[in-house]
Amino acid sequence: MTENRISRRRAIGLAGAAGVAGVGVAAGTGALLHGAFDPSPTSANSASGAVPFRGEHQAGITTEVPDRLHFVAFDVITKDRARLVELLRDWTVAAARMTAGQDAGVVGAVNGAPEAPPDDTGEALGLPPSGLTLTVGFGPTLFRDADGRDRFGLADRRPAALAELPRFPGDALQPEISGGDLCVQACANDPQVAVHAIRNLARLGMGAVSVRWSQLGFGRTSSTSREQATPRNLFGFKDGTANLKAEDTELLRDHLWVQPGDGPDWMAGGSYLVTRKIRMIIETWDRTSLGEQEELVGRTKGSGAPIGQRDEFDEIDFKATGPDGKPAIAETAHVRLAHPDLNNGARLLRRGYNYVDGSDGLGRLDAGLFFMAYQRDPRKQFVSIQTQLARHDALNEYLRHVSSGLFACPPGVRDQGDFWGRALFD
Repeated sequence: MTENRISRRRAIGLAGAAGVAGVGVAAGTGALLHGAFDPSPTSANSASGAVPFRGEHQAGITTEVPDRLHFVAFDVITKDRARLVELLRDWTVAAARMTAGQDAGVVGAVNGAPEAPPDDTGEALGLPPSGLTLTVGFGPTLFRDADGRDRFGLADRRPAALAELPRFPGDALQPEISGGDLCVQACANDPQVAVHAIRNLARLGMGAVSVRWSQLGFGRTSSTSREQATPRNLFGFKDGTANLKAEDTELLRDHLWVQPGDGPDWMAGGSYLVTRKIRMIIETWDRTSLGEQEELVGRTKGSGAPIGQRDEFDEIDFKATGPDGKPAIAETAHVRLAHPDLNNGARLLRRGYNYVDGSDGLGRLDAGLFFMAYQRDPRKQFVSIQTQLARHDALNEYLRHVSSGLFACPPGVRDQGDFWGRALFD
């Protein structure tokens, strides 16, 4: 099977090389990429299969969450609007190829001239698509930077919903791993496939963008489909039981997808992404009794059922009391404070990941949750929920929010002439 895959890659690369031979080895990236490939995978997400790249919405939002993540935020360093648009075109074509299991460029990793750098880095040769999805977003600073400059003539196209997040009580944000002009989320069932995708997009962006920060993740902490079991976070609890699911069509319309009239037309069909890197103080948590852990969360650790109930998906009864007459779900329990009933009905579609970034030099693991949540309007959803949690959640004793990001993720790429963010730049 491996030999067959490599042969297919080489055949495609040679065909592409023949088609562009007249351009010359030193031709620009855009000349090599545009119109070179029309991937049309129809299979659904699986451990090794391809996820369709084109569609009404970007893949990687309601798509079933695979096991691995490589997330990156970029700063745009070019001052040339045309160069930025060209990069987004190149990224779109490369993304379509890589999500279909092909090299990033038409020549490929091994079929080019020995004197020229390959147009793919090569570490995914022989690997299947592994359910790879690539999702792009635009940060507030793309529209007006920290100095107030409108570098690309986009200031009047910034959606009101892309307002900077407020500072929440307890935030310990590190600017160097927060924000960004652009982001790309790569999710896959093989970490090498995800890293390969980000590496090649960064390579294509040399001179136009630079990596601001990035994050690797493993072990999804939520599910976006009822076909997926609820996973566990590093505290050992099931996470994301009440998450929005791909099957919830009406809820997705109301809480996830930007609707016509919500803001600028270019965002209709898109969604807003909030990222938060949340370090868990796991050494302290690991010395906390099981009973206290369950009281802090508001669920039993084994089944994931709300306290006082038997099944994970049982409705939470906030009026129930325990033997002592106190609420069975504490007033400061995480599930109570995050529940839609306490947040004007606000709901999120979460697709976060665990992370372990080594140790902090003091014998403690630098580990926790890379939280990612998509929504229709962060001002009405994430901000409402996080304000409640930051002020009252008893779990805050064990958590530190060290990174934050906000991005407008446009609708999907519809056809070969389309590209990420086209309507924004039209």
